[in-house]
Amino acid sequence: MEPDPVCLLDAAGVAMWKLVERYTGNVGYRGGVKAEGLEADPPVIDCSGWVSLLLSAGMKAVNDCGQEKFTTNDVGNVFSWSDRIIQEIEARTGRVLEGGQIAPEVLPRFVTVGLQQGGGDWAKNHPRPRGITHIVQIVGRPTDGALFVSESQGWAAPTGLRLLPLADWLEMTSEYLKTGKSWAVDAFAAIR
Repeated sequence: MEPDPVCLLDAAGVAMWKLVERYTGNVGYRGGVKAEGLEADPPVIDCSGWVSLLLSAGMKAVNDCGQEKFTTNDVGNVFSWSDRIIQEIEARTGRVLEGGQIAPEVLPRFVTVGLQQGGGDWAKNHPRPRGITHIVQIVGRPTDGALFVSESQGWAAPTGLRLLPLADWLEMTSEYLKTGKSWAVDAFAAIR
């Protein structure tokens, strides 16, 4: 018997939310630092490291519900840089929203958004076909389903891991939510 998709999504959401609760406000930002930075003193992580950790926790939680929906490769492919994470999820799901399509009324729970925000010389560290230099993860509070954006941010205050209501983040980020500047993908599309 197939597990209920709502239960699977709830499992993913709870797993991601536990990480959000544990680390938000307690972890700083440092470019190029992934999950191992959480063990540093003080703890630090960059945007793609944080999104990778959230996505992998959600994917593993879905698989722990008794039926493997994500392969080892699926999970491994989210441990990458921002542009590549968006590319890998789009390749697996065949779906992407771009620019003005990124709106609260059409975004599924737990979508990942990549933004082209510049970045200078450091942004040349990996191939970036879309020029994505920042990535965020939409998460939901399990108690009421309220949607938030979880991100590790080095350019805006407060820096480090922060949590913003989705509507506020969309408003603050509106200048980047344009065609050719932003893309959203749903790592959990296959179980909806």
